[in-house]
Amino acid sequence: LYNCGWYVGGLIAAFLTYGTRNMGNSWSWRTSSLLQVLVPFLALPAPIVAPQSPRWLVSMDRTEEARQVLTKWYAGDDQQSQLVNYEMIQIITAIQQEKNATSSASYAEMFKTPGNRHRLFIWVTLGFFGQWVGNGVVSYYLALVLETVGITNVTDMTLMSGFLQLWNLIWCVVAAFSVDQLGRRPLFLTSAVIMGVSYVLVTGLSGSFASNHTPTVGIAVIPFLFIFFAGYDIALTPLVISYPCEIWPYRLRSRGLTVTNVSTVVTITFNTFVNPIALGSIAWKYYIVFVVVLILYGVTVFLAYPETKGHSLEQIPVLFDGATAEAPEPGQTAERSASMISKGDEKEDVVRVERV
Repeated sequence: LYNCGWYVGGLIAAFLTYGTRNMGNSWSWRTSSLLQVLVPFLALPAPIVAPQSPRWLVSMDRTEEARQVLTKWYAGDDQQSQLVNYEMIQIITAIQQEKNATSSASYAEMFKTPGNRHRLFIWVTLGFFGQWVGNGVVSYYLALVLETVGITNVTDMTLMSGFLQLWNLIWCVVAAFSVDQLGRRPLFLTSAVIMGVSYVLVTGLSGSFASNHTPTVGIAVIPFLFIFFAGYDIALTPLVISYPCEIWPYRLRSRGLTVTNVSTVVTITFNTFVNPIALGSIAWKYYIVFVVVLILYGVTVFLAYPETKGHSLEQIPVLFDGATAEAPEPGQTAERSASMISKGDEKEDVVRVERV
């Protein structure tokens, strides 16, 4: 749900802009800009009330605190939860294995093994695709896109922007709650198909309008813009951060996230300078570039993005590293189960972790 928050802010900003559109001075844009300054202050308490990561707590030898976090959020404060015991065993075993494998992680380690290079490829490409499948053009430069199909009224533009943000919010929230049921790959692949087809139609209709200036052709672009964003929202909004974070081992997770952020920022920087120039110079023909990128996105997901559904964070390394994965074996977790039983528990309360 983290990335869905972008659309909450976008929704508020869009309708603020709609409300101030008829002001006859610079306050028509200053008002919405100043009100956005308040949001970071509202977010300041969040780091204080957010719970610590149980994996970080275990890495700091604060095992009991980690257990309490898992008990509260995984088991509804059930102190005898078998799920919590099993998760604790896996977390402790995996982090201990990682500590034994290396005392300090570095960016160079991302290139050392085929599994890490595979992970790095996913992080870099997902950061790129997250900003270069055409969404940057039809979101940041929506006004220019609408002008190319004959929609120039400010009221229509701002109102459409507001409803687009609401549409985005609905789809990304639905997808975020459906990830564990539907899986990552199906969402990524469905996203690629929906965006690819809709972008081809947007390109064709925009080209047709440029030739004959038929108003109905220009208006026909609008529903396909909404369909395109539905495709974007079901995968690239909820998964662009969460999916990469799943695939790295604990010791490299923060560095991997940095790589994705750098890839994203570089792509956004390129878009900032190139997109308005390209739209002004070749108009709708620029969309063809993103049609090609969308094809590459679908092929890349199909060939290189594994499904992580049904695996815990400690089990996912097996998908990339195979037999050399630093993941706890079922036998290891069973051996450690006795150490997770609180002193004074009766024999009938012992949790048994079986091989699955």
